[in-house]
Amino acid sequence: MSGGPAASLRRWINVLNLSTPAGLMLARLTGCRTLPGPQKTTLVEGYPLSLPRAAAFTVGNVVFYRSSSARRIHAPDSPLLRHEIRHSSQYALLGPFFLPAYFAASALSRAFAGDPASANPFERLAGLRDGGYHPGPGRQRRRTRAPRPDRPRRLIRSR
Repeated sequence: MSGGPAASLRRWINVLNLSTPAGLMLARLTGCRTLPGPQKTTLVEGYPLSLPRAAAFTVGNVVFYRSSSARRIHAPDSPLLRHEIRHSSQYALLGPFFLPAYFAASALSRAFAGDPASANPFERLAGLRDGGYHPGPGRQRRRTRAPRPDRPRRLIRSR
């Protein structure tokens, strides 16, 4: 995962839309250690808070992870880090609208698929499997039967 013109452009867009400065502020407030990451990202090690419930998450070009996920993030050609860098690109495209759109998509995914990721377009575009999500079958919808032409329809009579 090397940097390049696209990574530089993403980094500057996320600085200008203030998502990366917000991420760096969160890192400072939570007392986490920062270190340079691939593709112009900043890695934030040891995120202590329980929310969000994820192995890693991104704010701008800042990738937060818990100590328990350090091996996954630092693995060569890490799928989890690739997933988070894709979220960084989503921040660059949507700027301050990313988080509200992401939370709305998570809520809709939970309602329709039973979890916050399977039907969330942001997670799907970032790569569900790379992010550690195992897309399940989702909630089974009750199928309504179409009326069969060979059977008369029952009418419900009110009394």
